[in-house]
Amino acid sequence: MNKNLKIYISTIFGLVIFFILLKGLDSSNKYSPGNDLNKIDLSITLKSFLEDKEFSIKELAGKENISLINVWASWCLPCREEHSYLMKLKDRNLNIIGINYKDKKKNAKVFIDDMGNPYTKILIDHDGTKSIELGAIGVPETYIVNSSTSKILKKFIGPLDQQKFDEIIKIIQQ
Repeated sequence: MNKNLKIYISTIFGLVIFFILLKGLDSSNKYSPGNDLNKIDLSITLKSFLEDKEFSIKELAGKENISLINVWASWCLPCREEHSYLMKLKDRNLNIIGINYKDKKKNAKVFIDDMGNPYTKILIDHDGTKSIELGAIGVPETYIVNSSTSKILKKFIGPLDQQKFDEIIKIIQQ
């Protein structure tokens, strides 16, 4: 009797574990900030790269109807790949706000000095928390934002390329 009771309890315990694990397969595994995917919090403040002053993204983006926010780092190889496209966008007088992500200021300065500065203003996010609050999940990421409504017109994950560049041009011309 004792042996049968152990087998019965083990079987029930195994079934409970099985159904708990089975239920876990149904849940979503998307781990992203709880932001509204259509809006961006422009009130986030970050320290300026070149000045000892804090700015809100709203302050920097508010002057223009459409702004581009680019999260980048000097250690990021895809950021180097996309940099020429950012320089081309600068030539179109687009307001480009750069957020330097988890980087050493010295390395970021060398990156900008070597490759050119496409940004209207560069902000520093030393620990990456502010970029995550914006909705970024890595670098590079680029947002095209309507500054007056805080609406994200388009979000690009990964480096800009010719196709994404053409898409940005279409959006800013509308």
